[in-house]
Amino acid sequence: MTDRSRLTVLSGPSGVGKSTVVAHMRKAHPEVWLSVSATTRHPRPGERHGTHYYFVGDEEFDKLVANGELLEWAEFAGNRYGTPRLPVVERLEAGEPVLLEIDLQGARLVRESMPDARLVFLAPPSWEELVRRLTGRGTEAPEVVERRLAVARTELAAETEFDVTLVNTSVEEVSAELLALIR
Repeated sequence: MTDRSRLTVLSGPSGVGKSTVVAHMRKAHPEVWLSVSATTRHPRPGERHGTHYYFVGDEEFDKLVANGELLEWAEFAGNRYGTPRLPVVERLEAGEPVLLEIDLQGARLVRESMPDARLVFLAPPSWEELVRRLTGRGTEAPEVVERRLAVARTELAAETEFDVTLVNTSVEEVSAELLALIR
């Protein structure tokens, strides 16, 4: 695998802005291929199968796992999420850069199965800012927010496992830095 076709994995704590950064970058550069995850959760309003996720049942997900068709997978909030292996490998073999936006557990699993992947950690400008983002959503019960904050503390401690850290002070700047790493 050449450096040009390297797999880039973006991870970081919940609430740091991974999806926002990726969406901003892909708006300007739709040619950057972002892997679409499979999930057992039901679609939210506006989500489309094959675009946002591949929505599958438990039985189908079990088959994907059993057949080794997922690069990584994890359970989160009662649902399972995973990265289909074949589309990632096909793009890399064609010399295209591939981006995965996944959680810390998934990033560790990708590192095991694809050691030359570049792991990029998206960090918040400060702990206070991350707390503000996680509590500012206003959509979750206090105990859910507390759980998210506890997980975020653990996730922040894993920064040293990554090849590169980008600090999300500006979506525009971080998107440009991420694009430069991918290319």
